[in-house]
Amino acid sequence: MAKAPKRDEDLSTKAGVEDKCLDLFKDVEKGFENQRDRSDQIMDNWDLYNCVLSDKQFYNGQSKISLPFIHDAVEARVTRYANQLFPVSGRYVEVTTSEADPPMRTQALLETYVRKTKLRTKVVPALLRNGDLEGTYTLYVDWKDRKRDIVYRIKTQPKTDGMENPAAEPVDDLKDEELIDAYPDVEVISDADLLVLPAATNSPDDAIEDGGSVTVLRRWSKAKIKAMTAEGKIRKSEGETLLEEMNNQRASKDRDTAKEQLDSAGIKERGKIALIYETWTRMKVAGEMYLVQIYFGGDKRILGVKRCPYWNDRIPIISAPVRKMGGTFKSAAPVTPTTDLQIFANDTINEAADTAHFSAMPIVMTDPLSNPRAETMTLGLAAVWEVDPTKTQIVQFPDLWRSGIERASSIKDQIFQTLGVNPAMIPQGTNGSKKRSQAETAMEQQVDLLNTADAASIVEESILTPLIQRFAEYDHQFRDDVVTIRTYGEFGLEANMEEVEPIQLNSRFEFRWYGLESARNAAQMQQQISWLNVVKQIPPQQYEGYDLKLAPMIIQGTENTFGPRMAPLIFVKKTMITVDPVDENMMMLDGFPVMVHPADDDMAHIQAHMQAMEVGDPHGNIRNHIQLHMGQMQQKAQQQQPQQQGGGGGGGAPGGGGPKPGAQPTAPRGGQQPPGAIHKDNLPQAGGVMQMPRRTG
Repeated sequence: MAKAPKRDEDLSTKAGVEDKCLDLFKDVEKGFENQRDRSDQIMDNWDLYNCVLSDKQFYNGQSKISLPFIHDAVEARVTRYANQLFPVSGRYVEVTTSEADPPMRTQALLETYVRKTKLRTKVVPALLRNGDLEGTYTLYVDWKDRKRDIVYRIKTQPKTDGMENPAAEPVDDLKDEELIDAYPDVEVISDADLLVLPAATNSPDDAIEDGGSVTVLRRWSKAKIKAMTAEGKIRKSEGETLLEEMNNQRASKDRDTAKEQLDSAGIKERGKIALIYETWTRMKVAGEMYLVQIYFGGDKRILGVKRCPYWNDRIPIISAPVRKMGGTFKSAAPVTPTTDLQIFANDTINEAADTAHFSAMPIVMTDPLSNPRAETMTLGLAAVWEVDPTKTQIVQFPDLWRSGIERASSIKDQIFQTLGVNPAMIPQGTNGSKKRSQAETAMEQQVDLLNTADAASIVEESILTPLIQRFAEYDHQFRDDVVTIRTYGEFGLEANMEEVEPIQLNSRFEFRWYGLESARNAAQMQQQISWLNVVKQIPPQQYEGYDLKLAPMIIQGTENTFGPRMAPLIFVKKTMITVDPVDENMMMLDGFPVMVHPADDDMAHIQAHMQAMEVGDPHGNIRNHIQLHMGQMQQKAQQQQPQQQGGGGGGGAPGGGGPKPGAQPTAPRGGQQPPGAIHKDNLPQAGGVMQMPRRTG
């Protein structure tokens, strides 16, 4: 068996590799040409999102207005889905393992990477916009190392004759140190720059396994080419030749998505760029199949061929369609069915705007034979018209712009309906002149809940869960030193700064994005409170063989309500360390008073202490200690007994009891809810069942 090539070894000089790469590039170039119509449609979608009028408009008048209907709908979806994926609790990652102790430090490490990569503010919002406008969610995951030369002050002891003088005052000294900040690098890839061959596949990984390829179109500047050459990722000779030919490079047939995005932002990019094709495929090298990374600089130009640089031997591209369709990997963008409506709305509002100019000025009709001095009919303050008033008439141009705005509003409603956007998702959204009933509002909220959960689940399952898996794998490969992170203790009670060793993947860790499940709405929290009232009043004999521990429920509810910052201050874990009763006897016989512990086995302690009293109790400590144990036993027995007193109202109900099993702790009858409380008629039931409003009037 031939020796496997190293991951940083250039394979382009191996036998047969160059010919295979050139044949592959023909397929790649043909693939981008075949999806050019799709790329053009994507760019048109972005123009409509950026409120740019295109040549597809039918009306060509004086007004040039573009209504932001698609823009508002996409932004509403992005805001709603991002908030569902990133709950306010700040806990996004779930780690399970076969080990006995929960991997809290590993979970905290991955959540640190989530914050460093700015997934919440930079990556996921851009990813969601790309999905709505392009039809595919695509991320490229790499690892970056940033070096900084920092300077800081330290106290040093002055030296006398080469020896430190302890009697002298310490002085400030400056120390230079190189600081390396290493963490994953996440990049959002445009669908127009992604090619998956064959197109009839389920995922990029399946395409690789089926003998296909996955290609990302790159745009490199001269500085980027020099940096890639210095890092050894492309061959030096090919890099130098590419730099020389950049001034004479031919215009590409592919649309430059990055440049068009800069133009929409008002940025005019200057300078030459080179179109580079980064292709991933499996190729036979020295008799064995390997996953390789190929850089093409154009026709018959191979910049470099190397094995996959990642130990997990997986492509760094994570991609999934927004709406999976049979027989193809990519899907149509959700906004595509609304593009014609947006164009129609733009034409409608421009026609209305032009007619508004005419309706603002009156039309004066006069008989020129009866009024020979019609030139005196000029508009002005205190104007005098020397004409016959009986032969003159002022006509108002019809307000056609009003009907135009109403038609545009109807088009907006249809666009929002197609994209699943309701007024509750729009900031300061209104419903026009029509007032919705309680039933319509409840139904609208229920539909919004189901649509949001369905769409966000695709991102969570197909994108974010594989993403944090890559975080763990890259950390195992690239990080050699310990890192100081913020970690949470058991059940999130304590926030500490700990040093985490590199992750060992052989510990059988399983990672999952925990955003949707940890996000709790108001209805779910109210049901949790109701269930807590039921559970705590069930007699112990009805769940024989089980122990009831309410601490996790209470802590989780507190963290969901107040967040991870306040929760550790509200619930502080006690030190559950007990002392052996024999040791306690020795301490009390020596004259030291000993307190009881809540975790003590009171009956066993009492028996051991009574045996010690037979020898003697000179200080009376054992007798007092036994009384404390008996009092603690009574206290525990009272806590285990279900509360017999109940009141339907809550804290202010007659009898002073708590709420009935399954009830909400509310104010007495006729009382007022606290400010900010949501009425239950306005809350959709957790679990997908809509709560109908009460009958009124």
